[in-house]
Amino acid sequence: MNAMRLVAVALIVAGGLALAYGGFTYTSDTHEATLGPLELSVEEKDTVNIPVWAGVGAIVIGAGLLLSGRKGRPA
Repeated sequence: MNAMRLVAVALIVAGGLALAYGGFTYTSDTHEATLGPLELSVEEKDTVNIPVWAGVGAIVIGAGLLLSGRKGRPA
């Protein structure tokens, strides 16, 4: 499997996941404080939404890369 085919498959998979899930959530530590024996911390959940056009675009580009790699080879 050459590099272009690997990138094409990765784009198709990433586009499919983007369409299926629509985004992802991560947690970040924002504030920490130590007051004597007490330790306080605040964690915030942030959500990143992935637009539908980005998922569809990744699938189209991946499919285009797969198809362009096959044109130069005889069957």
